[in-house]
Amino acid sequence: TERCDSLQSFLLFHSLGGGTGSGLGTYILSLLEDEYPEVYRFATSVFPSSDDDVVTSPYNAVLAANQLREHADCVFPIENEALLNIAERIEAVTTSRERSNETMKKASKAKPFDKMNSIAAHMIANLTSCARFPGQLNVDISEVTTNLVPFPKVHFLMSSISPLYTLSETSADARTKSIDQTFSAAFSRKNQLCTGSPLENKYLACALLARGSVQLSDVNRNVSKLSKQLDMVQWNQEGFKVGLCSVPPINHPYSVLCLSNNCCIRSTFKRMEDRFKTLYDRRKAFVHHYTQYVEESHLVEALENIVEAQSDYEELQATGIISSFKSQSGDPRISASRSIYSPVIS
Repeated sequence: TERCDSLQSFLLFHSLGGGTGSGLGTYILSLLEDEYPEVYRFATSVFPSSDDDVVTSPYNAVLAANQLREHADCVFPIENEALLNIAERIEAVTTSRERSNETMKKASKAKPFDKMNSIAAHMIANLTSCARFPGQLNVDISEVTTNLVPFPKVHFLMSSISPLYTLSETSADARTKSIDQTFSAAFSRKNQLCTGSPLENKYLACALLARGSVQLSDVNRNVSKLSKQLDMVQWNQEGFKVGLCSVPPINHPYSVLCLSNNCCIRSTFKRMEDRFKTLYDRRKAFVHHYTQYVEESHLVEALENIVEAQSDYEELQATGIISSFKSQSGDPRISASRSIYSPVIS
């Protein structure tokens, strides 16, 4: 950091299922907050799926998600299940017809971690493209938080990308797609990196970061069309943030990254709560591994905060406001003169 001419933010990549990613990852996040309180902290967090092979992942995920609420400025949840579905769909498109059925069966059994990682990397590359390359309408990475996080702790953003491809199949899914089709696909559930139903829930804010040969007129046309399909919160009906980078991704004429603060993320928290209770309510299975180092009350408190996160999004879905939010007056980026109930969309 001392060698940076202009330190913009910290990007943390970690998993919530295992002990190292959840424990060490969030600990590093808290250290960054202590050392650099005015620098934004972004976390790309891999949330565990229902078939996770780490038996204690429900505890790890809840403990880590609680820390992400407290110490991160913005979180991009990613689920292995969604990445695996995308990777398999890309492979199905690019698989040669001459390939034998036996070979295809062997390939389907192996989890393509490299391909899954490259999909997540594609999302980050689009997110940071405006900071790395010139463009008509560059977006500073800190503007993502400013425009997409209207209330403290409500900073879990759904991400989807179009076109879909991995580093080994860069030509997949981009064959005849027009710019309008690319924008529409960015709002498709099949292109999401985290499971959920954004179109069936309320949008608090949305960002569209486009790369390549995309003009501002293209964006305005598609935003005008898509906004009629989206249920935007009443106080932010035009809550779109747009970024344009002139440098396209490899082997593609253009791409679009959609980031949305959507109330459907509460379903992810609900699954975390249910998996936690499945272990904890049945004679507190595996709790003794944690009580060697922390009080059991830490687990209970973390779960309560995850339930509170669900309630916040449920209240936003129903009324568009959060009546019980408490201001974090110690955060230097939250002005004391601004009401905590007022959105900060600019």
